[in-house]
Amino acid sequence: MTTLTDTARLRPISSLPSPGGLPILGNVHQLDKDRAHLVLEEWSRQLGPLYRYRMLHLEIVVCALHDTTASLLRARPDRFRRTVRTAEIMEELGVSGVFSAEGDAWRAQRKTVMRALTPEVVHRFHPTLRAMTERLRRRWMTQLAAGAQPDVLRDLKAWTLDVTISLAMGQDINTLEHPDNPLQRDIEYVFATLGRRVVSALPYWRYVQLPQDREAVAAMARIRQAVTGFIAETRARLGDEPERCVRPSNLLEALLVLAEEPNSGVTDHLVVSEAITMVFAGEDTTSNSAAWLLDFAARDARVAAAITKEADAILGAETVLPDHHAFDRFTYLEAAIREAMRLKPVAAIMPLEAIEETDIEGVRIPKGTIIVLLLRRGAELAMRLPDWPQFRPERWLEEGAQQAVDDPGRAMFPFGGGPRFCPGRYLAMAEMKVALSMLFKNFDLSLDANAPPVKECFTFTVTPSALPVLLAARAVPA
Repeated sequence: MTTLTDTARLRPISSLPSPGGLPILGNVHQLDKDRAHLVLEEWSRQLGPLYRYRMLHLEIVVCALHDTTASLLRARPDRFRRTVRTAEIMEELGVSGVFSAEGDAWRAQRKTVMRALTPEVVHRFHPTLRAMTERLRRRWMTQLAAGAQPDVLRDLKAWTLDVTISLAMGQDINTLEHPDNPLQRDIEYVFATLGRRVVSALPYWRYVQLPQDREAVAAMARIRQAVTGFIAETRARLGDEPERCVRPSNLLEALLVLAEEPNSGVTDHLVVSEAITMVFAGEDTTSNSAAWLLDFAARDARVAAAITKEADAILGAETVLPDHHAFDRFTYLEAAIREAMRLKPVAAIMPLEAIEETDIEGVRIPKGTIIVLLLRRGAELAMRLPDWPQFRPERWLEEGAQQAVDDPGRAMFPFGGGPRFCPGRYLAMAEMKVALSMLFKNFDLSLDANAPPVKECFTFTVTPSALPVLLAARAVPA
């Protein structure tokens, strides 16, 4: 990305290739809401790494150039931002906070969130993480003993939600063992609504409220009511245990302590928004990444055996990882996680908006232009792997892979990049290592041959349509 003094040398957006389209509608009819990311990736294969498409009157630029993507991510939040449209949709639904904040507001909020997600905080949280993972193991063991197959995808989402809410708010809501808990259902419903609206050509809900839109409003109201109750409990706990004010144990405590400082600008509304944002940012992404890995491992006995061997060696006689000191020993499991995120990143695309006029590869980008970054397609082009579709964790373990100029990790942005790099990366990796090592230590994994093919669904993140895996309790040697 460069800025040319002689703006006459820049090409207009209209000079970029496009997939055609209809008068007035543009390409609206071609973007299936459930697979919009796949359509954009396919157009990139047909048109090249830089092209345009149109949604009604809106001309959108699409970029799958790795170096350009890295430059744009580094230029946030000063020159590029999350799109105004996305921010408005999130604000309407009440899912605001550091995820959608921009400029100085983002800088202030990010510091607080970063302090709540440091490795030290995650390490202190490990006993709770371990207990919740043991609860997941017991649930699966009980179901298998009764002759029932666990719904692994549902349980992973519930487990991740329990973990995220515990770390964010100090509450154990146990949606894992209480599937009738409305909070999980409400969160998933609002998340799905967010995904539908982001790819919708028209914001119809601002003029006509369909039943699904009224339900989304009601679901969000219930979520806020629950979080408001958590805040009241946390305030009472801080009053009873003032030592927590010195060393907060979760995000909610940290925010409420900060709110007491002069001129902090932290209101109850902001506290609620940040807590909800952390739940939305952490629940779906982590569980989906783990689910994609399990889908790959169930189809490759060699990979499953390697993860199992490593889990046996590290956990020993334990059913769940006893402490955080072994996180770095999961070399093969981490490689498998990276490989799953390479092929099935939960953030396959990322829309940005230009805050000021600039240019991309010699194309003039007016202020307010939306640029959709194809993160997965860009990685594919940059890595130039002859076996790109193959799930092969060993590629991350080959000698020199981490130091080489063409290190595969340098081409990927599974947690974003630049100043807005995801603050929850360490937590997400810790969660996946603990949960997946527990699964492979205690259970054999196989593919459900009778299940329909798994499809990628776009629900703001890339979600598997199902997880066709079967569990069987292992006869683990003492």
